Amino acid sequence: MMRRSHFIRSLPGLALGGSMGGGAHAASPAGSLRILVPANPGGGWDTTARAFGRALVDSGAASAVQFDNKGGAAGAIGLAQFIHTRQADPRALLMMGSVMLGGIITTQPPVSLSQATPLARLATEFNVFVLPANSPFKSMTELLAQLQKDPASVKWGGGSRGSTEHIAAALLARAVGVDPNRLQFLPFRGGGEATAALLGGNVTVGGSGYSEFAESIQNGRMRAIAVTAPQRLPGLDVPTLKELGLPVELGNWRGLYGAPGITPAQRQDLIERIVAATRHRSWQDLLDKHGWTPALLTGDAFGQFVDEEFSSLRLTLIKAGLL
Repeated sequence: MMRRSHFIRSLPGLALGGSMGGGAHAASPAGSLRILVPANPGGGWDTTARAFGRALVDSGAASAVQFDNKGGAAGAIGLAQFIHTRQADPRALLMMGSVMLGGIITTQPPVSLSQATPLARLATEFNVFVLPANSPFKSMTELLAQLQKDPASVKWGGGSRGSTEHIAAALLARAVGVDPNRLQFLPFRGGGEATAALLGGNVTVGGSGYSEFAESIQNGRMRAIAVTAPQRLPGLDVPTLKELGLPVELGNWRGLYGAPGITPAQRQDLIERIVAATRHRSWQDLLDKHGWTPALLTGDAFGQFVDEEFSSLRLTLIKAGLL
C-alpha cells in the first residue's frame, strides 16, 4: 500500500471563460494569469482552480485570473489544448492532478504531461461515497452486500475512468470477492453531472471529493456512507473504509503546470507567485472550508513526485483490475 504522501493516500463557480478581477490589486505589477481547467464547471478541478485564483488575486500574486474550461477524457483533452495553444506563454497555468495521471495511463492520449512544465502540488482531497436520501441502502456494508449478490444492480457514478473514485470502487469490489471488470461504473465529466445523475436515480452510489457533494450532504439530499481518508474528515461523522474492514485509502492531489517552453526565470516567477498565494489567509480559509489537506511541493521536487506517481498509480490500477 502506498504512503499517504503518494497516491493512496465553495467558491461559487464563475461563468465559462470568466475572469476574477483584482480589486485593490488591479494595478499590481504581478500581471494577470490564465488557468486552463481540463474539466467542466462545478467539479473538483474547477473548484480548486477558482479558489486558488482568488488566493492569487487576494495575495497580490496576480492582478487578475481568467479561466477556460475544457473537459473530457480525464483531463487529456484539456491537456492537449494547453500544450498546443499555450506554447511558451508565461501567463498560462494548467490545473491538473492524480486523476489526469490515471487518465493518461488508461487512455494513452497523443500528448504527454512531460511536454508541460511542473510548477507545484497544492493540496490533497479525500473521496466520499454517497447515496441519495431515498436510497434503500443505509450503509456501505449494505451496498457491498448487494454488490456481492448482483454486481450489475449497483451502478457507481463518479469522475473519469481511472479516477480515484473509480479505483476505490474497483478495490472495494475486489475486497468483497467481485471481479472489478463486472463493476458498473458510469463516468461523468464534472461534479455537477455526477450529482444530477445520483439525485435523478440514474446511479446507485456516487463517489467524489467531499467538496463536490458537501452542499447536498448538508441539505439532506445525499447521505454519506464512507470516506477514503486515513481518518474521519472534520465535520463529517462518517466511517473510513478501513474502519469498515476494507483495505482502501486513496487521496486525490491537485497541482499546477506551466506552459511548454517557458524559461527557467519564467518558471521561477510562477512558482514564487503560487507560493505567495498558498501563504495567504484566503487560501488557508479555503483549505478549511473544503476539507482539503495542504500539500505544497514545488519545482523539480514536484516533477519527481509526478514521475513516481505514474509508476505507483500504474501498479494500483493493475491491482484494481483496471489495467
